Amino acid sequence: MRVVAQGTFDILHPGHLHYFREGKAMGEELHVIIARGSNVTHKDQPVLPDRQRRDMVGALEMVDQAHLGHTEDIFVPIERIDPDIILLGHDQHHDESDIEAALAERGIDCSVERASRMEPRYNGELFSTGQIIDRICTERC
Repeated sequence: MRVVAQGTFDILHPGHLHYFREGKAMGEELHVIIARGSNVTHKDQPVLPDRQRRDMVGALEMVDQAHLGHTEDIFVPIERIDPDIILLGHDQHHDESDIEAALAERGIDCSVERASRMEPRYNGELFSTGQIIDRICTERC
């Protein structure tokens, strides 16, 4: 089984590791697609360049291959990877039914699932890039 996870991954944090571990547990191969900064329109642009974010994700043990997203069509790497499962992050803005419809339209046969939310074990743990940035600004700016 081949699993695809995708996202921006601007500042790697424990929530990302949880997402990747969950994806890896679902199959033999975990491919991660890193969104190009030029395609990120639903939130602030990434601080780190595309290739640097890809290299950071690709260095993680549970990731078999890290790919940069396509500049114009987000489904191009999906067609190339040919996954069995696309795993969405628990808080990603994508709608499963919209993705399933687009996959069916292109003849891509894979399921779309949503990752679980990582629950904090200790007070003060941060699991999102936004939370980390907010804490840095509060404590260091």
